[in-house]
Amino acid sequence: MKMFGIKNCDTIKKAKKWLESENIAFSFHDYKKDGLEKSQVLEWVSTLGWEALINKRGTTWRKLPDDVKDSINESIAVELMLDNPSIIKRPLLEHNDQRLLGFNEDDYKDFVRR
Repeated sequence: MKMFGIKNCDTIKKAKKWLESENIAFSFHDYKKDGLEKSQVLEWVSTLGWEALINKRGTTWRKLPDDVKDSINESIAVELMLDNPSIIKRPLLEHNDQRLLGFNEDDYKDFVRR
């Protein structure tokens, strides 16, 4: 199991704590420290959709110029995620070719059983 996100994110901390309390082994990939490959982002977009991946509640989104927010599409979203990985909703959990976005304890319970 692999978790993607940013080390200092509160939601990441909650998700990590839950996985550890359930004794579920996982590795962590920090977007900012470890970077992202375009092919990886494109794979996420193809399975989750760019709309789900963009965190519109975060400060990174709010700081974008209105013209960028108003004209966003898949290709712009991919470039934004590569240039500003903190705009990606967190955490993103991968396990057995499945992906789960965000943290919800019940969703995690179901996800790790797959």
